[in-house]
Parts: sequence; structure tokens; C-alpha cells
Amino acid sequence: MSKTSTFIRFLLLGTVVLLAGCERPSPDSIQRGYRGTGMLQVYNPRIVEAINAKNQLPEVIPAADANGPRASQAFQNVKVLGDVSVAEFTRVMTAITAWVAPNEGCAYCHDLQNFADDKLYTKVVSRRMLEMTRHINSDWKTHVANTGVTCFTCHRGQPVPSNVWFKEAPQANGSDFIGDRAGQNAPSMKVALMATPSDPFTPFLLEDKNVRVYSTTALPDGTNRSSLKQTEYTYSLMTHISSSLNVNCTYCHNTRSFGSWEGNPPQRATAWYGIRMARDLNVAYLAPLQSAFPANRLGPTGDSPKVNCATCHQGVYKPLNGTPLIKDYPELAGPRASSGATVAAN
Repeated sequence: MSKTSTFIRFLLLGTVVLLAGCERPSPDSIQRGYRGTGMLQVYNPRIVEAINAKNQLPEVIPAADANGPRASQAFQNVKVLGDVSVAEFTRVMTAITAWVAPNEGCAYCHDLQNFADDKLYTKVVSRRMLEMTRHINSDWKTHVANTGVTCFTCHRGQPVPSNVWFKEAPQANGSDFIGDRAGQNAPSMKVALMATPSDPFTPFLLEDKNVRVYSTTALPDGTNRSSLKQTEYTYSLMTHISSSLNVNCTYCHNTRSFGSWEGNPPQRATAWYGIRMARDLNVAYLAPLQSAFPANRLGPTGDSPKVNCATCHQGVYKPLNGTPLIKDYPELAGPRASSGATVAAN
């Protein structure tokens, strides 16, 4: 055997070993859409295993007695969970401590000498977050269904969730002789290192801009507002959703026509509501908390932290792999009907 043929064989063997190493273990594919459409989800078991390890639920605290005095009757300055029993209130507070501040304990939100005091900003913020949680569970079933969310959905044992976003500072976007670059060609992990605009959250999850890739009308009729720049912003948002849920485009779309709803799986409607839910939470709950946060907790333009798809999903198509949460913590399902007890208005 010649030296040349031996070298070629070793080269081929090395190539095979190298390529095999890049794909170990072999990816799995799951049919999610209609047969014949090629609507498959491709997963690498190694990556899925690592993601699943981050989506484990803490132990559920046994249910508490719903009877007896209301929390608002027994404690001072209870503005959100005053409609639950004292036992339920204590149980939920214990759970929240484990979900949000397991190391800091009650002192993260409370003055331990006076639990009713509101001087800590963390208590002001957490109260509003409790209201937001109940709002999600009662008013956004179009997205969370009956699975629901708890504080752990976002926090995962951390005072500040891992995945929040702020508006970008003007200098981060940059500009040149052709105008505002909008963060293009400055790859960011927020958009999976794409060269498209790095902040799709402000126009779509804070403002009410249309998510569009192409127009459905012909130019120039005065109604076509779909531009290349708008398309690039849309791709940034879609890439963010894809990476946040660890899915590809066909999880929500029949890619023969992105503009058509025909032949799409039901996940597209769920995602449609999810975009609007995130916008609602940012506008109604999170952006208004700007004045409550200290300066070191605000973004580079002085705005408060806000949510996007990654805040809850964290790498899985259903947060915490779709584990039902509200069945174990019905106190967070929403305000309860009055049971005759007077809820304090202080």
C-alpha cells in the first residue's frame, strides 16, 4: 500500500471521527405537525438532559387548611393574599422564600422587627409580583392554560430571575452614514448571535409593533408598512422564541407560508397569546415599578427589568416541562370570592 493511500485512509478516518464527535449522541427527531409536511423537532439528547436538570421542581409543601380567619384579619398590611386563610398564607410565604430567596430568607423582603413595614423595595416589588402571578393564572389561560405559574417559574431559587431584559443604551446600537444600525451586525446571545437587531423586545414586548415578515398587500397602496428592517426585527424575535423554548420554526409554523394560519399547529395560537401576555405584564406591572427599584437594579437607560419568553421557559417548550403548578398552590390562582371576611385596605 502506498504512502498516499495510507494517508488518505487516515484522513478519511479522522474526518469520520471528527464528525461523529460533533453529533454525539445522535439527535432525535419528533413529528410535531401533519404527516408529509416535514414539521419535525430535532433534539440533541445531551443538551436536553442538561436543560431538564435545570427544570426540576422543589418539593411541594403539604396543603394547608383553607378554613379559619383570613390573613387580612390576623396580620397587618396584607394587600394581596388577604383572602386566604392564615394557614394558607403562612404556607405560601414559606414557599416563596424557597422559590425566591432561599439564602436570604424572610429578611430579603421584610424588616424582621416589623413585618408590616414597607420600607424595603423588595417587599413593594414582590407584592406587585404576587398580583401579577394571580393575573397570569386567572386572566391569561389562553397561554398558561390550567398549568399556571408560581414565583418559581421565573426565579428558580434566585432573587433576580436569570432571564430579564432592559432597553439597550443608545451607544450600544450605534449609527453610521446610513443611519441607525439598531444593534445589527453586533451579534448578541439575546438573538442567538444573529446579525439582526439585538433588541426585538422593545418594539414587540413593550410597544405594540406588528410582527411581520412580508406584507400581504402590494405597493404602493399606502397600507404596506412591512419593511426589511421590520422583517429583521421579526426574525430576531422569532429566533429568541426558538432558543428560549429549544424548538425550531415548525413547532408553531407550517413553513410553506409563514403569513398563513392555515395548517398551523395549535402552538402558534398559544405563542400569539404569549407575546401579548408578555407585553401586558411589561406594560402593566414591570415598567411602572421603575421608581420602586434602586439605581443599581435599573438598566443602562434607567428602566426596570422586564420579561420575555426566556424568563419563564428557560430552554423548554413548556416551563418546567409542563408540570401543573396551580393545583398545588391554588392560593395563587386568583382572588377568591368573598367569604364574608373583611379584607384590609391598608
